[in-house]
Formats: sequence, C-alpha cells, structure tokens
Amino acid sequence: MKRRVLTVFLVLGLLGLAAIGYVVWQAQPWTKLQPTTIRGPVAEDVISRGEYLARAGDCVACHTAPAGREFAGLRAMPTPFGNIYAPNITPDDETGIGTWTADEFYRMMHTGISKNGQLLYPAMPFANYTKVTRADSDAIYAYLMSVPPVKQPNRPHELRFPYNQRELLIGWRTLYFKQGEYVPDPKQSAEWNRGAYLVQGLGHCSMCHTAVSALGGSREQEAFSGGMIPNQNWYAPSLTSNREAGLGEWDIQDIVDLLQTGTSRRGTVYGPMAEVTFHSLQYMSDADVRAMGVYLKTLPPRGEARPSSQAQLVAPATMELGRRIYTAQCAMCHGDEGKGFPPHMPPLANNQSIEMATPVNPIRMILNGGYAPATRKNPRPYGMPPFAHLLNDEEVAAVATYIRVAWGNGGTPVTAAQANALRVVPIE
Repeated sequence: MKRRVLTVFLVLGLLGLAAIGYVVWQAQPWTKLQPTTIRGPVAEDVISRGEYLARAGDCVACHTAPAGREFAGLRAMPTPFGNIYAPNITPDDETGIGTWTADEFYRMMHTGISKNGQLLYPAMPFANYTKVTRADSDAIYAYLMSVPPVKQPNRPHELRFPYNQRELLIGWRTLYFKQGEYVPDPKQSAEWNRGAYLVQGLGHCSMCHTAVSALGGSREQEAFSGGMIPNQNWYAPSLTSNREAGLGEWDIQDIVDLLQTGTSRRGTVYGPMAEVTFHSLQYMSDADVRAMGVYLKTLPPRGEARPSSQAQLVAPATMELGRRIYTAQCAMCHGDEGKGFPPHMPPLANNQSIEMATPVNPIRMILNGGYAPATRKNPRPYGMPPFAHLLNDEEVAAVATYIRVAWGNGGTPVTAAQANALRVVPIE
C-alpha cells in the first residue's frame, strides 16, 4: 500500500514538473539551431578526428552489444526503472542514422532530442554531451557515417510505468539538464580548459562519479562527489574527497597512468572504470590525458580528511582470521605489509579505495577477482583471481576487514551479511 501511495505522489510530482518544464521548454531555442549541414566529400582528417572524439566519448561501449557489431546497438543498460537498449548508430538508412543530417545529430548531442523529436532518456549522457562544440559534433557525425552500416532494428525499452512516459522527461530536464556548449574559463590555462572540456563533456565522468537521485538525475553542485553506479553494484569514488579518491594528494603522472594505462603507483582500475580505460582512455593522446589530470587535480576538495585506523573496533578473533587468510592468499602479490609491487600489483596500505565508507568494491574484488584492462602501454596486465569458491562469507568479511584497518588504513569493519549480499551479484 505504501509503495502505491509513493508511486502516485511520484507520478503527480513528475506531472507537475512536466507542466512547469513545458513552459520553460517553449522558451528554449532547442529546435531553432542554425543549419550548417555537411555537404560533399568529407576530408579524411575530419573522419580521423571524429573517430578520436568518438573514442573519447566512449560511444562504442554502450552502442555495441556483447559479441555484436560495432555501433549496431541492442546492448541492454539496466537502470532502477527497467532496461534501456542502446540504439543502432551505424549509417544504415532503415535501422540506424543513415538518413540523419549533421544538424539533426548535433541537435541530439546538444539538446537530447532525437531526429523524430523524441526526448531521449538520460542514459544517453546528453547532459554532458551538450558541452561538445559544433565542430567536434560534426566530426563525430562524419566518422559514424563512414563506418559500415549494419541493418539491425532497435529494441524497445523495457521501462516500468510511469517511467515509460516520455512526456515526464520534460520535468526531469527542468531539474537536471542545463543546455550549452563548454565555455572556457579565461582565468585558467589552455591545458586546464582542454581537460575540463573533455572531463565535463565527452568523457561524461560525472555521470558515474556523482550520486543520483531517485529520479536518476544528479545536480551540478554535487558533481564528482562519488556514488553507487545504479544496478552495477560498484561504487565510483568521490574525486573531491581525500577520504575516497581525493586526487589532490596524487601526482599528475599517477592520474595519467591510471586513466591511460589502467595501472599506476597509487592503484589499478577494475570494474566499470576498466571498461572506460579499455574502450576509451587508452586511445587518447598523452597531452589530452594529461590535461584531464590537470583539471581533475584542481577539483575543489570537500574537506573530508582521511580517517584514522579503526582497528580498535575489530574483534581480535576476526582480526586474526583476516590476517591468516591474507598471509595465505594475498601476501604473495600485495606484500606482507600491504605495499604491493606497483604498478603491476597495487598497494593495499595507504590505498584510499580500500578504506572508503562503503566496502562494496573490496568485497567484490575478493569475491570475483579482477583484471586491469589490456592497454597499448600495458598489453599484459596482471590480474587477481576470484576467491568466492574458496572463502565463506565470514572469511571474506574477515579478510576485507583486515585490509581495511591494517597498516594504518582507516576503513571500517565488514560483516558477513555484506559479503553475502554481493556474492550473488553477477560479474559485468
């Protein structure tokens, strides 16, 4: 009964926002963009630049199904509201974007409105892509028009009521969408501005590294403050807090290595971030990745200091069990004192990703293992095997607790229930 009442209030709230949004909508120039349609042959350098930019936007990751043809769509994107299926963006006339113009493509990138006038669901990161310049949008369009067309019909989304009512997206946009290309900050360097453009725009980094509301939106003032990635059960750490990934303490080269190579002296990427490095960041130029590092390092800190060790909160028996499991299963790669053998075998001591408030990521790593992505600069990465078949919930909790509080780490204890809750989560 309570759930039905909440649903009713939610629908009424969304309808109200939609009504307000409609007024705002009528005042916007979303359908009055100046046409600059690409005509005639497109230079190879434009197509090449478009391919690079499409890599920077990680388009292939969402628009390619497992074992599917590139950009042909049909990849399921689970959300709290149901599955969304990425569309075919190959230049097929019937099932892809073959009949789209450069103007229509830019309108989609800039405003989140499709060729047929439909509002796009924000699984498509148009709230970030709106920052992309017209020239870059045209280059991406030229590249997509050059890839082999694939005739593959799109699959309808499987969203529950009321989320399958696109009209309600007007309310969502009123709350969470601010249209406009990136405007350089004259007080910052050209390198910083390039990094900001890539991070805020094509990179759409805030989409994962910002907590989302019950309506699936995030506010600009909360950007990069960290959050659970919906339906994936991975935690994207805050990039502004020294309690989590706080990059203020990192050297820029360490940030560059992590983004582009997948490993650095400070840690290794796993889970969804490994996919971003594999599909996107490894192909970006050294200068662009460095620019992203320069920008990320200047994100304003939120003031949370790194916590002190919580070892006193752990029962001695649990600490001893965790130490024994660590010695038997982990020390060979991560060292007796947790210092690891960077960059290939990451340190666990003084590792902020280990001591975050939520223990989701370390529990998942223990259960499922993990492999850094194979990249051009690190083609044969080391990996971590899974231990779900060797350790029960109590043992997983004990060793996770041990590494979160040993060597001065400031994490909190992990319970067997927390380990069990993640044991059944599928590996992405």
